[in-house]
Amino acid sequence: MEALDQKLVERLSKGNRVPIIPQGISMLPFIRGGEDRVMLRKEDHVGVGDVVLVKYGNHMILHRVYAVEGSTLVLMGDGNLKGNERVKREEVLATALEVIKPDGRCRKLGKAWLWRHSLPMRRYLLKLHRKWNKLMKK
Repeated sequence: MEALDQKLVERLSKGNRVPIIPQGISMLPFIRGGEDRVMLRKEDHVGVGDVVLVKYGNHMILHRVYAVEGSTLVLMGDGNLKGNERVKREEVLATALEVIKPDGRCRKLGKAWLWRHSLPMRRYLLKLHRKWNKLMKK
């Protein structure tokens, strides 16, 4: 684990709220990698719908919990159309509490019930989201 990651893990293990800037597009449309900041904190309870930070292989990933199977959590990014990760509950480093947009607006992360159950339609919803963002940037 890189030194920066180790410092992050140490701060989280002490119960601190820690902001990060996630990278990538796997959490679109709710979290924009490289733009939004996400406030994290180690929480005692993690359940379906929570967005969690875990060390997965050589990477840290921030994905939503889609299912709990005993002590195993099934994770999937909101912007992903297929594929998931399986991690042990004790591998969760933190839970995402809120998203801070570049303009300073702060939004609590909900459980995204409707989004989680829209997987068959997600491809089309994400396409509409991309087109809307292009129009708004013009």
